[in-house]
Amino acid sequence: MKLWGGRFSDRTDALAERFHSSIAFDRRLFKQDITGSIAHAKMLGRRGIIPASDAEAIIKTLGEILEEIESGSLEIDMAAEDIHSFVEAELISRVGDSGRRLHTGRSRNDQVALDMRMYVKDEIDEIMALIRILLQSILATAEKHTDTIMPGYTHMQKAQPVTLGHHLMAYFQMFRRDYKRLEGCRERTDDMPLGSGALAGAAYPLDRDFIRQELNFAAITENSLDAVSDRDFCIEFVSSLSIIMMHLSRFCEELVLWSMDAFDFVEISDAYATGSSIMPQKKNPDMAELIRGKTGRVYGSLLGLLTMMKGLPLAYNKDMQEDKEAVFDASDTVKGCLTVFTGMFEDLCFKPASMLAAALGGYTNATDAADWLVKMGVPFRDAHEITGRLVIYAMKQKKRLDELTVDELKNVSDFFDETLFTEISVNACVEARNLPGGPGKAAVLAAINSAREFLSG
Repeated sequence: MKLWGGRFSDRTDALAERFHSSIAFDRRLFKQDITGSIAHAKMLGRRGIIPASDAEAIIKTLGEILEEIESGSLEIDMAAEDIHSFVEAELISRVGDSGRRLHTGRSRNDQVALDMRMYVKDEIDEIMALIRILLQSILATAEKHTDTIMPGYTHMQKAQPVTLGHHLMAYFQMFRRDYKRLEGCRERTDDMPLGSGALAGAAYPLDRDFIRQELNFAAITENSLDAVSDRDFCIEFVSSLSIIMMHLSRFCEELVLWSMDAFDFVEISDAYATGSSIMPQKKNPDMAELIRGKTGRVYGSLLGLLTMMKGLPLAYNKDMQEDKEAVFDASDTVKGCLTVFTGMFEDLCFKPASMLAAALGGYTNATDAADWLVKMGVPFRDAHEITGRLVIYAMKQKKRLDELTVDELKNVSDFFDETLFTEISVNACVEARNLPGGPGKAAVLAAINSAREFLSG
């Protein structure tokens, strides 16, 4: 059954029919579509727009259809044009002409806008729950490693010593922002568009606020043209998902690096690695690499949505049917990646001894040597230059700074004395940086307490 067939006398070309159809992907909206239709039917009956008996029959039958689809006893007809057509046709086949009244005061334009908003809100709730689980895992692991010294890097070169706890809490902040970003996106998605019609509202006395309450929306849309043509919420959602994937990808990149022999900071569990078909010694971090690779897939969905919308005049255009696959695929990908990543993260075996050995090399305490000179009254730029010469000397001698003798120090600058050594141990370097947000233990514990408060809120 075509919802629009009355205007047409010729059949749609078979190829065009398949090209136009969206049932292959929008069938997943059946719950939102039926739930929205039940609310619409309740409103129509309450307002006397259709007979109360018809409304009751529609509501009862739609509930049965929903139950049967969820149980698997009713199969969605893939020959239908879309999920809206399928549900309405199934309804009419069961209740007859009463079912034909359901679409009164409604267009597929505001119907699909409603379904998509409901779907995105549901997906946001699921993804926020997954992020919360990951945040809890990161927090628990960071708390165990507030004393685990490791090198921090800039430009992929060893820079200054930090702790693994501090490093992990950087990722906590990233995913915390992702959580908050989704909260904001959900708030902006939470406007109910039904009642906007095709573009100009409806001539019936619809009670839009009743439907809003029935479907747990915070507000109703304020412009019918915007309501049916707006996909900002889809774009913002997939943009938020793209940033989540970027953070997962960065974390995965570090795990790939850290699991290399050259780093040896972590071992990825066998449960999240694979081997080689030819090289028996290999243990490949495939799950981390796959997550890193799938980031591009989500970025592609975002670019597709932006490009789809960029030239569309008001109001609805068929181009906008392309929103669904992008949203569905991006959301499915992120949920899968978050689930796998959290399991992989919880099974990681960190190697504190390797991390400490790496922090002791690479002159990560050079900045603290310069800071010590500043405390001795040397201007910072001079201290920087003196310490640079000290590093060159130590490199030539193949020694760490803390392995040099006092005489060697004084050969570089008379300002140096033996008290320097207490200032440039890696532990001292870390503990000296206890400003809020720093890697010192007290600062990290304060950040952990703040994070715990966030998760309990």
